[in-house]
Amino acid sequence: MGQADELKQRLASNRATVGVIGLGYVGLPLALTMVEAGKRVVGLDVDGAKVERLGAGQSYIRHIAASRIVAAGERFRATSDFRALEGCDAVIVCVPTPLTEGREPDLSYVSKTAETIAEHLRPGQLVVLESTTYPGTTEEVMQPILERGGLRVGRDYHLAFSPEREDPGNPRFNTKSIPKLVGGVTAECGEVARALYGSFLEKVVVVSSARVAESAKLLENIYRSINIALVNELKMLFERMGIDVWEVIEAAGTKPFGFTPFYPGPGLGGHCIPIDPFYLTWKARHYDFSTRFIELAGEVNTGMPYWVVEKVVEALNQGGKAINGAKVLVLGMAYKKDVDDLRESPSLKVIEILESRGAEVSYNDPYVPSLRARKLRHYETFELDSVELTESLVAEADCVLIATDHTAYDYDWIVQHARCVVDTRNATKSVRQGRDKIVKA
Repeated sequence: MGQADELKQRLASNRATVGVIGLGYVGLPLALTMVEAGKRVVGLDVDGAKVERLGAGQSYIRHIAASRIVAAGERFRATSDFRALEGCDAVIVCVPTPLTEGREPDLSYVSKTAETIAEHLRPGQLVVLESTTYPGTTEEVMQPILERGGLRVGRDYHLAFSPEREDPGNPRFNTKSIPKLVGGVTAECGEVARALYGSFLEKVVVVSSARVAESAKLLENIYRSINIALVNELKMLFERMGIDVWEVIEAAGTKPFGFTPFYPGPGLGGHCIPIDPFYLTWKARHYDFSTRFIELAGEVNTGMPYWVVEKVVEALNQGGKAINGAKVLVLGMAYKKDVDDLRESPSLKVIEILESRGAEVSYNDPYVPSLRARKLRHYETFELDSVELTESLVAEADCVLIATDHTAYDYDWIVQHARCVVDTRNATKSVRQGRDKIVKA
């Protein structure tokens, strides 16, 4: 039996130990899903605070219950000591791939992680990159670093790409049930990765190469980015025409074929849609190719927070109030409802613009208690804490801006006590009393 066959058998069984680097919104649920299938998992993260909390059986991500961590017991160990990689049969990389200020790929986390793995890489291991990136990263960035010590892919170790498909807060799908794409640097690498993922996930789809898997992930998010940009643009047009874009989308959605509804908002948030398309835009320039749809969608979506603030200005003007000195209460800081995820949240940009216009901004979010000392990329630290949502607070605000439509909010109560409400999410669609106070944005 060859090395690859032995590794496949081990990965398919519960004898394997898997290392997961990066214990965030992707890495932690992946690690726990493996543990729940009977595997031993070592979670590795440079953030000592995360490691300490996991060791104490605590969760720092709202939709991941602490009970899952406690139930993992000795099968799951979190550490910042990367020497633990030497005892792993497979290593899965789930580190951030952000953009620079100039909207170019920042692969520093991937490169540094690859260098760390290379220090501990041994024959007979599988390495999988899950971080979203441009086509070619696995082979052009990861592979050369891993092979500095003389090991060769397909002969000594195996290398693959498998894009994460997490959707925090989605009750219909979870890590186990979402089909998993896998593309190996070689065909055998793909089959080795299939053995691992197939042992704890419901469905694994192996494609012909890592580049195909990398490209598929970008297509998924570019598709969403462009369609969201379309409805955002239509929202602005229909507003001038006196047409409710939300009703239009609902009406079009009654067609049982050929139409998928997408919804407008105050801008794009999360780690995927605002960032991933520009990885392909950057790579396309190396081939003298202009990705016009991607750039145009980015232009429209990036402009939405500014449009929302203008709607706030208009709403205040109707009440005889200027934006300078106005009290604006922002409801919701997370990028989507019912999660605590601040990554690329448009609410951050909205607050930044409001403050630059002289507004006195406060916010409430039941899942984001404070913005102080938070690592908010591209933003200075906000000196804001979530304020208690009281009747007097709502009544004293010159404008209440609904930026995230958490289900915890009582929108009838909010509209009842507010002077005016700017709604970016159609959260007040069922409110009957006080509709003259509501401005859709």
